[in-house]
Amino acid sequence: MKKLRLLLVDDQALFREGLRTLLALQTDFEIAGEAANGEEAVALARKLVPDVVLMDLRMPVLGGVEATRRITAEAPAARVIVLTTFDEDEEVFAALRAGAAGYLLKASPSAKLCEAIRLAARGESLLEPSVAAKVVAEFARIGDREPRRSFPPLAEPLSIRERDVLRLLAEGRSNKEIAGELGIAEGTVKNHMSNVLGKLGVLDRTQAALRARELDLI
Repeated sequence: MKKLRLLLVDDQALFREGLRTLLALQTDFEIAGEAANGEEAVALARKLVPDVVLMDLRMPVLGGVEATRRITAEAPAARVIVLTTFDEDEEVFAALRAGAAGYLLKASPSAKLCEAIRLAARGESLLEPSVAAKVVAEFARIGDREPRRSFPPLAEPLSIRERDVLRLLAEGRSNKEIAGELGIAEGTVKNHMSNVLGKLGVLDRTQAALRARELDLI
C-alpha cells in the first residue's frame, strides 16, 4: 500500500513533535518532512512533493497564507490543509483564496485530522462545520461591501440534486453525511460532486463552496 507523504509546517517544535508522534501511528502515513516557517515549507514541498501539507498560519519569515499560495502554484499535486485556531479567521479566508484545500481547528480530535488528510489526498475536503459557516458568512459580508465580481453564467446549470449536494458541502458535511441527509448512496454523492466541480470549473470542494457563494448559488 502506497503511503501518504505528509509535510508538517509549524513554527512551534513541540506542536510539530506532537503531530509527528500522532500521525506516525497511522500505517498509511509517512512523515516526509517538517518545516518551521513558510519559506522552508515552500522549498521542501518543491523538493519532497508531499501528498498533503499541514500548514500553520502565523509563522516567522513567511506566513502560512503566502506559503500556501506558492506551494499550490509550484507543487499543485500537494494538497494544503490549514490548521487554525478560533482567532485566525482572516488568515483562514486568505488561505482558502490562496488555494488551501480545507481547514481544521487545531483542537480537533485526532481521528478527524486523520480523516481530513485522507480526504484531501483523494481530492476531497473536510470542512470544519463551525468554521465553514463563518467562511460562507464572511464572504457574504465581503460581497456586500465590495463590488461584485462578474462571472459568466454556467455553461450547464446545476440540477436540483446537485444544488442540494453543493449546499450541504458548504455546510461542512462529508460525503457520508450528505448521503444520509439526502437519502442516497455515497457513490451517488461522489458522482454528483464530480458533476458539480466540473460545472463550476473548480478542482475541489473548498473552491466549489467559494465559487457557489460568488455565483449566489448558496
